[in-house]
Order: sequence, then C-alpha cells, then structure tokens
Amino acid sequence: MSPPTDDVLLVTDVDGVRTLTLNRPRAYNSLTVELKERLLAALRQAAEDDAVRAVVLTGSGKAFCAGQDLKEHVEGLRTGDLAPLSTVARHYNPIVTAIVDLPKPVIAAVNGSAAGAGAAFAYACDLRIAATSASFSMAFAGVGLGPDSGASWTLQRLVGYGKAMELMLLGNKVDSGEALRLGLVNEVVPDDEFPERVRTVAASLAAGPTRAYAKIKETVTRAAESTLAEALAAENAAQTELGGTADHREAVEAFVEKRRPNFTGK
Repeated sequence: MSPPTDDVLLVTDVDGVRTLTLNRPRAYNSLTVELKERLLAALRQAAEDDAVRAVVLTGSGKAFCAGQDLKEHVEGLRTGDLAPLSTVARHYNPIVTAIVDLPKPVIAAVNGSAAGAGAAFAYACDLRIAATSASFSMAFAGVGLGPDSGASWTLQRLVGYGKAMELMLLGNKVDSGEALRLGLVNEVVPDDEFPERVRTVAASLAAGPTRAYAKIKETVTRAAESTLAEALAAENAAQTELGGTADHREAVEAFVEKRRPNFTGK
C-alpha cells in the first residue's frame, strides 16, 4: 500500500533502494518535531532492514529542506518553553549520527534549496546529487544561532576551514554550479534528468557489495580523526572481515570467469 500523500515523510522501496522523502512542500520541507521523529525512526529502520541496500534522502516540491520550522520554534520560545532548544540533542544529533553510521550508502538527492539543518543533513550523506535548481545556505547566524546537525564537522571537511567559516559567518547562498566547484556536491544534473539520474546511482549502489560499503563508510569516517597507524589497523580489520564474505568470493570468481559479479550484500 502506498503511503498517504499528506504524510510528512514518504517512504518507498524499489529494488533495494529505500527513498525517504521529506513531504511538507508548502513549508519547504521545514523540520517539525513530527517530521524529525519520523525521519529518525525511518533511518533506524533502514539500517536494520536487510532488504534495504541503499537509501535516498530527498524532498518534495521545490525544496530539499529549509531546516528548522521556525513557526513551531517561535511558539515555544514565546511561551517560555525550553523544549525547542532541546531539539539538537533530541533530534538533530541522532538523525545525523543515524545517517553517518547507517551501514549502507546514503544519497542526498538535493532537488531544491537546502538551508540550515537541511543542508547539514545533505553534508552528512555519503553522496550528494544536486539538481541544477538546487542551492545551499548555512542559515544559522541569520537567526542568531550557531551550527548544528554536524555542520561544524562535515562542512569544513568538504570545503576546507576558510570556506566553511565564510559560508557560516556570511550565510551566502551557494548555487548548484558553485556547490560543484567547491566540492559540496558530487554532481549536478539538469532538473528534467535529475530523478532518473538519482534512480540510476541508487540502483547501482543497491546492487553492490553492501557489507563492503559499510566498512568503507566506517574506515573513512574513523580515519578523519585517527593516526596513520590507527587507520592502517582499521583497514586491516575491515579487510580481514570482508575477505570472508560471500560478495568477496563472488567478485573474485567473476573476475576469473570474466563476467560481472552478482552481489547479494552478504
């Protein structure tokens, strides 16, 4: 059964690809408590579901995600409720952790504007494919706040310290072409070709060696804060484990037999 179109989060499965669509298009897919809790639960479910071998995060309508829903946020501040200020610990940190730790490739399919926490979610994903109409902005300073959702960690690793500080302090909007030049995204695709390109990349990943992808994510993330000796040890442990997988054996057999491997994710 298809999810109702008024759901704040749409979840669809096609051939091992689970697509999570933020679905508040009239509000530019801004993040309410309901949407954040649904997204976190969906990411955790995708991590546990063996049938899911790749995840796509995208938005409906003209925006990817505008970040925090400030209308919901301001109501809490006006009443003196401190709950809005706890959303970083309750929602944003767990969501970004779930994206980074998810043992399968995660693609941010940035279909439109991505701002604040919305942009940070994209930065936390493994690959970012942007439509030509996409844009990115670090909107935190504009509302008198600092970065959250891991942006202080991810953004400077993508574009370097100096450019990250510029984007944070000035809040300049970055269009898709500039995002590609800076390394914020992996590729930019014309709007009319964007859905098909996302499907193609996601399908390729879903047909790949899932456990190897998980170890690639794990070792690269660890290496960002480790010594060379620690990185070498982590690589050795990963290779030792992966050497016993069915996918590794299949890939070697396929190479010898001069055919394409049929990965099962095991």
